[in-house]
Amino acid sequence: MTAEQFTKGQKAAAWGVHLFTATGILTIFMAILAVADNDLRAAMFWLLAAQVIDGVDGTLARRFRVTEVLPNMKGKNIDFVIDFAGYAIVPAYMIYTAELITGQWNLGIAFLILLTSAIYYGKEGMVSDDNYFVGFPVMWNLVAYCLIFVYDLTHWWNILVIIALSILHFVPIKIAYPSRTKEWRIPTLTATVIGIAGGIALLYYHPQPIAWLRWIVMAVLGYFTVFAVKASL
Repeated sequence: MTAEQFTKGQKAAAWGVHLFTATGILTIFMAILAVADNDLRAAMFWLLAAQVIDGVDGTLARRFRVTEVLPNMKGKNIDFVIDFAGYAIVPAYMIYTAELITGQWNLGIAFLILLTSAIYYGKEGMVSDDNYFVGFPVMWNLVAYCLIFVYDLTHWWNILVIIALSILHFVPIKIAYPSRTKEWRIPTLTATVIGIAGGIALLYYHPQPIAWLRWIVMAVLGYFTVFAVKASL
């Protein structure tokens, strides 16, 4: 079918999917306001909302055939704008505001996150043919979460972690894409669900320390690290 052959209802549904995708920028703006109010916990919840929208909109786009119904609209372009804000800009702002790093290093590290993320977005082949991320993906929201709410690292350790991950953007390691990587699919999806549930619970109870929730999050991170090493060998 050509675009002209679709009904008004189908076109309205397709526009609705694009509008739903675009609402992700609203949650990110709310995250920025929360960071400005020094409420990093609320900011992380808003980023989580943005990630949920990002995780659902692709399924909706396929269900309502938006690329066929609206061939002149590119949902991926909307995604790129929102993803870079939610996965790089706001997390860099959170890390900067949290003062995990002191002195002039703080702004320099924020700049490093933003510059390396922007360059990474320009790479071809961010996702391999067998559905792995190639290099550390731009997921600084996860890094901000771990450094602020899970770990209690010193100034220099925070710097080293961020520098190492910035370098890993451009190292051809293979990182599992949870919803698409076929190898170890069931344990990876299971670990993802457990990690998300544990992460949300830990964030909900913050600043009350819940040791076993922290261990769940760290165990899931350990699983993905081991998987990355195995897949990259």
